[in-house]
Amino acid sequence: MKKLLLFTAALAMLFAGCCNGNKAQDATEAAINTIMNRKSVRSYTDQKLTEQQIETLLKAAMAAPSAINIQPWSFVVIDDDAVKQEIWGEGFQSKMFISAPVVIVVCGDTKTMRKPSGKPDAEPEEVDNIFWDQDCYAATENLLLAAEAMGLGAVWTAIYPTERMARVCEKLGLPANVKPLCAVPVGYPARDDQPKDKWKPEKIHRNRW
Repeated sequence: MKKLLLFTAALAMLFAGCCNGNKAQDATEAAINTIMNRKSVRSYTDQKLTEQQIETLLKAAMAAPSAINIQPWSFVVIDDDAVKQEIWGEGFQSKMFISAPVVIVVCGDTKTMRKPSGKPDAEPEEVDNIFWDQDCYAATENLLLAAEAMGLGAVWTAIYPTERMARVCEKLGLPANVKPLCAVPVGYPARDDQPKDKWKPEKIHRNRW
């Protein structure tokens, strides 16, 4: 009886280990598939996004790495067609923004409060955050991957450092120290867009160029 119990316990442990291994493998495959299947989607159906979906996208964006953990990002969620028309109502790409149920503008604070170097007892002072754009790039990629994982379509459209910045800043009423990095239209894909194969082994160098 004792041997039977020990054998049963061993089988249970083995089964649990296999299950955990399968779960880890499934999670890995799902993550890699999401990355490899991400594509730029510029055409959307009329289906709206729920508030929960929007919040999930933004939570994913805010989970990005950030230099010195400053987290300079802010997000302007635009679901008002009139506002979208004001900003993107002209030009050959305007339909992409107008048709998307939501456009998320990723913004970054170019300033931060830091204590002067070597003066731990000093009061923090405002200094330039030279990493704001890098942090916001990371947040944007997280947002795009979350959209892909959720069965949504999205596309990264640049604002910084183009001439579009002034118009976006004005129309959205951004503070002087906040810059719009990019705008991401998000919605349900209207077409069967496919990812591009960007794998190029010749781009890889080891140890030195």
